[in-house]
Amino acid sequence: MAKPRRPRSGLPRPALTRIALVAALAAVATTAPLGSGAVAASPLPSVAPRSETPAVHDDDAGGNADADDPAIWRNSADPGRSLVVATAKQGGLRVYDLSAREVQSVPAPAAPGPDDAPGRFNNVDLVHGLRLPSGRADLAVTSDRGNDRLRVYRIDRDRSGGPLIDVTDPSAPPVFSSSQEEINEQRTAYGLATWTDPSTGRSYALVSQRERTRIALIELTPKSDGTVGYRKVRTLDLPADFRLPDGSSWSPCGEPGERPQVEGMVVDPANGTLYAGQEDVGIWRLRADLTGKPQLVDKVREYGIPGTYDPSTEECTAGTDPGYGGKRLKADVEGLTLLEEGNGDGYLLASSQGDNTFAAYDRELSDRNEYEGGFRVTAASATLDGSEECDGAAVLNKPLGERYPHGLLVVQDGHDAPGDPERPSTDFKFVDLGDVLDAVDD
Repeated sequence: MAKPRRPRSGLPRPALTRIALVAALAAVATTAPLGSGAVAASPLPSVAPRSETPAVHDDDAGGNADADDPAIWRNSADPGRSLVVATAKQGGLRVYDLSAREVQSVPAPAAPGPDDAPGRFNNVDLVHGLRLPSGRADLAVTSDRGNDRLRVYRIDRDRSGGPLIDVTDPSAPPVFSSSQEEINEQRTAYGLATWTDPSTGRSYALVSQRERTRIALIELTPKSDGTVGYRKVRTLDLPADFRLPDGSSWSPCGEPGERPQVEGMVVDPANGTLYAGQEDVGIWRLRADLTGKPQLVDKVREYGIPGTYDPSTEECTAGTDPGYGGKRLKADVEGLTLLEEGNGDGYLLASSQGDNTFAAYDRELSDRNEYEGGFRVTAASATLDGSEECDGAAVLNKPLGERYPHGLLVVQDGHDAPGDPERPSTDFKFVDLGDVLDAVDD
C-alpha cells in the first residue's frame, strides 16, 4: 500500500521531524557570519524576480502538484524561445517559456495498481546532444520517486502539442527497489543530476535515494527503437554518522530508520566534480564517477546539535549547540546549481532553505570552493513575491534573448503569496542573472 504523506503543518517545510529543532535555533541570525562566532552586522543583498510561473496546488483540486526543481533549456537557434522544464511531483512536469507562461503539462504515470504509489517527479536535469537513431537530441531526465525510475523526454521546441515527448524505455527497471512492495515504501529515486563524460561521450544520471545516504551512477543507454534506457554502474554511500571534535558521534535527528538524505546535486562539467547536498549535514564534493573520497565543503549550522525524536509529536527537540556547525547554511541544504563563467570561473549556488537565503561558493577547486557571498530573492511588488524555503534552483549564464540578455536564475518558491493561506501554493521565480551577479560581486 502506498506510504501516506505527512500532513502539512503550515510552518516552514523542512520535514516535520525537524520542526522543533529548527524552532529552537530561530534565534540564530540569518545573515552571513564573519569569522568564528561572529555574526554579520548587515543583511545579505536582495534581488527581485522579474516574473513567476502560475501557482500549483498540492491538494486534490490541484492534482496534488507541488513545484520542486527546474532546469533551463537554451534554444541555440533562437535564445529568446528557450524553455524552463520543472517538476511538480505528483503533478508531473511543467514547461514554461521565458515569460513564465506554461506551454506544456506532462502528467506523472498513474499508479500501477490500486494500492501502489503513483508517479511523482522529484528532480529534473538536461542532457545535451545524446545520439539517438534519429540523430542527436537534447533530453530532460527526471527522477520518478513514486515508481523508483528515471523518465526521459526528448526536447523539440517546435513539436505540435508541446516540446517534450516521452522516450523512456518501457522496460526500464527500478533504480533502488527490487519489488513493487519496496517501491511503495518510497525509499526510491530522489535527487538527480546529469553528467556527460567528455573522455567517452557517455551520458549519466547521478541519482540519490530517499531517506538513505546512497547515490547511484546510472548510464543512459539509447535503444534502436529511439527510446532511452539505463543501467546502474556503481553506488556510493555518504556517511550517516559523524565524529565530532570532542570525540563523540553525531547523526541528524529524524524518524527511526531514516538516514540523512541527499537531494540537491550538480556536476561541474569542466572537471567532473559532483556537488551533493546532504540536507541536514552540508555540501559534499566528490568525483562524478563515484570513485575516490568525498570531501565536506561546508556544513549546516545545525551540524553536531543533538536531537531527541518524540514519536507522539513526530518532532525532534534540540539539545545544546556544541558549536561545530557552519556559518552560512541553515538546514535544509537544497537546490544546488552551477553558475559557469569563462576560464573555469564561476560559482556553486546553494539554497539555504532554513533561512531563505542562497550561498555562493567559488567554483575553482584550487580555492577549495571558498565562500564568496550570498543573497536573498525578495518581493518585487505586492503581487510578485520572493522565494521562501526554496527546494530547487537552476542557473544559465548565457544570453536568452531580449528578456534575459545576461542569463537567468530560476528558483522554487515554497510559499507563493498572495494566495489562500489554507491552500498549499508553490511556483517558480525567474530572476535576471545580471542582478544576481551584481549582488554576489558587491
